[in-house]
Parts: sequence; structure tokens; C-alpha cells
Amino acid sequence: MNSLPDPVWPVVLLALIQIVDGAMCIKPVAFIAKCFDAVHLPRTYRKMLPPIKFAAAAGLIAGIWIPYLGAVTSCALVLYFVLAIAAHVRAQDFSRNLFVNAAGMFVICVATGVYSFVICR
Repeated sequence: MNSLPDPVWPVVLLALIQIVDGAMCIKPVAFIAKCFDAVHLPRTYRKMLPPIKFAAAAGLIAGIWIPYLGAVTSCALVLYFVLAIAAHVRAQDFSRNLFVNAAGMFVICVATGVYSFVICR
């Protein structure tokens, strides 16, 4: 495993995705609110998601210069989306929410981690 990302662009792209996702969760846009409702996420927990997503973006960006931080943050995002997938399965939500939103982001996070921290250099 590489201690710093190489190439950097997938990490920056994932950080930008997290920033946009976090912003859309502040006052959830319709498709995100439907996703939260589908997995029965309590409204009190929804307020925690934007800071988590912004912290993930910060960890990814800081990880460009701080050894292993980007890799750890990338792994944490993979775990986050594993839990999101599990929440959809538990709620029996086999809709677009699971396959596009949660699984799609899971694939992007895994691909970023593998491409920038494992196989390249």
C-alpha cells in the first residue's frame, strides 16, 4: 500500500463528490430524503451526515500530503457505504437507492482506494 495517493486526481474527485453530497444532505434534496426515509434513518441522525461527509472530504484532501490519512479515509468511506448497503438490505429497499446511490458510491470508493493507494506507482 502506498502512503500517499498516486495518482491524486481520483482522491480529489472523491473529495469533491463528498463535498457535494454533504451539501445536498444539509437540507436533503428530494432523492436523498427518500433514501433516508427508505432505510428509516431517524431525523436526529440525519444532521450528523453532512459533518461526516465534509470530514471525509477533508481527510481525503489532507491525505494528499499526510501519509496514510487518505488511505484510511478511503477505507472509512468504503465501510460507510457497506453500512449504507446493509441498511438498504435490512429495510428491504432494493430500489434505485440501493443500486445507484449506495452501491454506486461503494464502487467509486473501492476503485479510488485501489487505484490511488494499491496498484499504481
